[in-house]
Amino acid sequence: MAWSAAFSVLAALLFAAAAALQYRAARRAVGEGKGRVPAARLIGALLRDPVWLAGWGSNLAGFMSQAAALHFGSTALVQPLLVTQLVFTILLGAAVLGRRPARGDLVGGIAVTAGLAVLFTVPGAIPSQGEPSRPRLILAGLVAVPFVLALSRAANIRRGTVRAVLLGICSGLMFAATAVLIKLTTADLVERGVAATALDWPGYALAGSTLLGLVLEQKAFAAGSLPAAMTAMTMTNPVASYVLAVFAFHTEPPHSLSAFAAVALSAVLLTAGVTVLSHSQSAPGRADEPAAT
Repeated sequence: MAWSAAFSVLAALLFAAAAALQYRAARRAVGEGKGRVPAARLIGALLRDPVWLAGWGSNLAGFMSQAAALHFGSTALVQPLLVTQLVFTILLGAAVLGRRPARGDLVGGIAVTAGLAVLFTVPGAIPSQGEPSRPRLILAGLVAVPFVLALSRAANIRRGTVRAVLLGICSGLMFAATAVLIKLTTADLVERGVAATALDWPGYALAGSTLLGLVLEQKAFAAGSLPAAMTAMTMTNPVASYVLAVFAFHTEPPHSLSAFAAVALSAVLLTAGVTVLSHSQSAPGRADEPAAT
């Protein structure tokens, strides 16, 4: 568990650096537009931007750290810890802007820390690691795909905050799927070797979910409302990962009153903390957001 937690926190730090770089690149790519740049055109512009490429490198290192964390622990343990990404994002933003974290930033950070402390200290709140059930994972995918498509279509006819929230939820779901597929692919590589992994479907599904999540994330950033996008994205990921861990990994869900209470209290604290931190003036791009939107 200790190794899993350590790699999770490292991944959160790397993802925070990537988010700061990629947000600025995405907003620069749409310029003075309204965040409705076609996906192909947006990605084409980002691939020529050295700032975005640096963010991509940090993202890649974050994925490797996340893969190591998922190898040592369950998605229900790793993904909630990735919420600390937003805390690191605020700290990096404050450092870049030469500011001290504001009082609201401290309150948000304390709420996130308290939420994670409750989740990890109450016995039974986090389901133990179990073996994956591939039929259940496929069923979850068949349910999630039309849901993501419906939200994406709804986002195409919306603007501003609503568009950012819908796209943030979609990208959060894709990142949760990516976490599960990273775990399956890593297990294939370690236990069965490269040749067997190349013949198995999780690796190809991982490539698809990662690419789709990347596109949705950039479109959420480009929608113009960073707090809305970050809150939706940051909270959807651990919630979906927790549900998947219980549903598809042969683990026991929380069954005691104290465990249920811990999960509920943790969700409230994490949501409150993420919401406060997402509105921080030290978040990436907040200084230039009014002009960009």
